[in-house]
Order: sequence, then C-alpha cells, then structure tokens
Amino acid sequence: MSEGNGTLRAGVASQRIADQLRERILSGRLAPGTRIIQDELADELNTSRLPVREALRILQSKGLVTLRANQGAWVTRMDMRECELSYKMRERLEPLLLAESAARLTDADIAALAEVQDRIERTGDVEEFLVLDRELHWATYRHHRADELAGVVARLWDTTQHYRRAFTRLTLDQGAWIINAEHRLLIEALRDRDPRSAERVLELHIRRTRVELAQHPEVFRTATDPA
Repeated sequence: MSEGNGTLRAGVASQRIADQLRERILSGRLAPGTRIIQDELADELNTSRLPVREALRILQSKGLVTLRANQGAWVTRMDMRECELSYKMRERLEPLLLAESAARLTDADIAALAEVQDRIERTGDVEEFLVLDRELHWATYRHHRADELAGVVARLWDTTQHYRRAFTRLTLDQGAWIINAEHRLLIEALRDRDPRSAERVLELHIRRTRVELAQHPEVFRTATDPA
C-alpha cells in the first residue's frame, strides 16, 4: 500500500470516528462537560489512538469538543451568555442563508416543507421534534450556494443542540402552538414567493426562542444531564 493510500485511509477512519462522536454528542448521549478519554474510545472502536486524536481535532474545529493541552478532551459546555450570542448570530445569518435559497425552492420543495410541518404537529416527542425541526429549517436552505455561510450556521446549530433539547423538554407542551404558527407563516411566505417576509418570520422565530431561553437558566444545568 502506498503512503498516499495509507494517509487517505487514516483520514477516512478519523472522519468516521468524528461522525460517530458527533452523533453521540448531538443525541445527548455525551452531555456538555463529559470527558472523552482517548484510550477508552480507541479500545471501544478497536482502533489506534491516532485516528481518535485526529477525530477530536475535527470536532474541536466544529466547536463540539474542547481540547486542553496535557489534560484531554471534553464535550464543549456553553454558559447562557455564549448561547445567547450564538442565537443572536443565528438571527442575522439564517435569514441571509434563507435568502440564498428561497428563490430556487420549487413547488415540490414547499409541499415537502408542509409535510414535515404536519409531522411536527403530530408529535409530542422531544427527540422526534428536534430531528424534524432541523429537517424543516435546513430544507428551506437546501438550494443555497453559500457553503461558508452554511458551515457557520451548521456550527451554531450543533453547538447549541444540548440547550435546545433541554429548553424543548421544558417548553414543548406549552409552546408547541407558537412554534407551529411561526413555521406555518414561514412556509406560507415561501409559497407566496415573498422572501422578505420569510426572512422576517425566521428572524423573529429565532429571536423569540433566544428571549425565552434566557428566561430559563435551569436549562444550563439540565443540559449537562445525559439524554
């Protein structure tokens, strides 16, 4: 095997491990502040420490893992101020990402959004809601041609996932109606080919969540509990 092939295989292994860890983090199986011990992970995955170390670096670049020199790796933890700042960034960036996509959404795309929203309205399960909510929003961005912008937005979604889960556990029963109403307004504006109204609805949707999240400081304690 050539050196180039060996490097390629190592890179593939590292990415595979990073993808597995990302799924564990976003699903809540690895809570904020959890220490990731490289040797234990390498043993579990039947691999060497090298691809594990590189996988952790990949996740560090995405904000999901914090590496400390000579100390190890931890699932990144946020405080309220950091989470609020992430939501403020989303308020400004996601309408821009939506604008990059909206004009290219087809009638079939918009019909699919309505179907996802129907499924959201039928569920009371937090984990299913989180999956469907992400599916709905990212489907509105599907035709963007702004990879760098989308990468920043994806990072903001991922790094706030734990706190969104904890917040949803607290508020979904009482707050589902307003989420559904905002989603329906967003879909209606896209169907009407009114991207400016869609951008405004999205901005207000994210802002409302940010404001309500700040009223629940307990989220930043319960988010550290494994799902």
